[in-house]
Amino acid sequence: MSKYMDEFKEFIAQGNVMDMAVGVIIGGAFTGIVTSLTDNIINPLITTITGGGADMAGSLVIAGMDFGALISAIINFLIVAFIVFNLVKAVNTFKATLIKEEEVVEEPAPICPHCLEEVKEGATRCPHCAGEIPGGAKA
Repeated sequence: MSKYMDEFKEFIAQGNVMDMAVGVIIGGAFTGIVTSLTDNIINPLITTITGGGADMAGSLVIAGMDFGALISAIINFLIVAFIVFNLVKAVNTFKATLIKEEEVVEEPAPICPHCLEEVKEGATRCPHCAGEIPGGAKA
């Protein structure tokens, strides 16, 4: 189960997965705005210009144009965008902590006491100066 969760974390941490999810969610929310704009503003405007009647009367309805529905769609879009922004921010924070946890702190390589060059740990002779390292090189 732990391996499954590790794979899931790696999948979620990929940037392109989140980008795609954000695109789909924002696209869906923006579709509502475009639909409201065409159904409640543009189509009634065309109907009025071409001789259609304006039967509806109200505070946000002018000649059949329903500005209230458009404003509602815009508010819904802003709410969805705000929630998606917070979700992306949380995932980015989560991803940053995963990267910090995965960073391996490498210990410095042992140094030859004769020529001060790096040698492999446990080496008894320096490959650079052939000097003997008593007890083997230690980090």
